[in-house]
Amino acid sequence: MEKLKERWGIEQNWQIIIIFIVFAITGSTASFIGKPILNYLNITSENFGSFGYWVLRIVLLFIMYQFMLVFFGWLFGQFNFFWNFEKKMLRRIGLKRLID
Repeated sequence: MEKLKERWGIEQNWQIIIIFIVFAITGSTASFIGKPILNYLNITSENFGSFGYWVLRIVLLFIMYQFMLVFFGWLFGQFNFFWNFEKKMLRRIGLKRLID
């Protein structure tokens, strides 16, 4: 726990628990609402093929996850941690210009 606290720059053990809860809720929510959104947009494996469908679904889930991670982080009082986490992740995948 101490290594995580030091690496993430947090001070209390309860913050680690909240951060893990936010990650779990965000991942579950993104996965849960992904299929209905694709159905609403009429994106199915019949229309786009199996490969195209899954590529679009993964891209949609990735985009939704980024927004929801910051939102749920804010909701649970850990906005600064998740905003910094998000900026670091976007820089690493080459989308630095979106956050600067």
